[in-house]
Amino acid sequence: MKAQLQHQVHPLVYLVIILFSSISMAQVLDQDREKLDKPETATPVEIYWNVKAYSPTWGLLRVKAIDKDGNIHDVKAIQDSDDTSLLNVKALVDGQRLPIKLIVKKNDKLYPVKAISQDGTILDIKALTDDGEIIDVKGFSRSGNVIHIRAITAQPIMYRVIAVAPDGTVNRVKGIKMMDQEVETVINGVEVFAHVKALTQN
Repeated sequence: MKAQLQHQVHPLVYLVIILFSSISMAQVLDQDREKLDKPETATPVEIYWNVKAYSPTWGLLRVKAIDKDGNIHDVKAIQDSDDTSLLNVKALVDGQRLPIKLIVKKNDKLYPVKAISQDGTILDIKALTDDGEIIDVKGFSRSGNVIHIRAITAQPIMYRVIAVAPDGTVNRVKGIKMMDQEVETVINGVEVFAHVKALTQN
């Protein structure tokens, strides 16, 4: 009888061990799942970088978009993540962000830098002095797929175009050519030669 009871108890013990092992394993899996199920990181607040024309001799100029009526609008490089190596450059016009591009030059010697509205209207991108002089901003020269952009006075004096973060970090504003052909793309009827970005300085 005693031996019989021992034989009856053994399977029960095995069952209890298996049951406890399963519960422990489930707890471990639940803990691992909790680690994986962390809430998503909140989207960072956008940071606007000021776009300027810069000469070590002549200092800083404001860079603005000017519409056909002479109204002046801000031009900003926009940071929307921790990565600041490549920022979009936009004209802020009446609550809209207009793309800024180097457009196909046609009869111009240099590539004009323009903002393009949704209806295809072109806004000039210019550098402004404190005494009201308006200076052209152009694609001046090319190194591979990078087009160097300058504000160029009549003299001529050349200013680099840069983007300056609130903390003082500086990126250089350049044209980026993605394709070999002259017309990179067409935006709202406007032929685009290259895209304008603010790039980390080497």
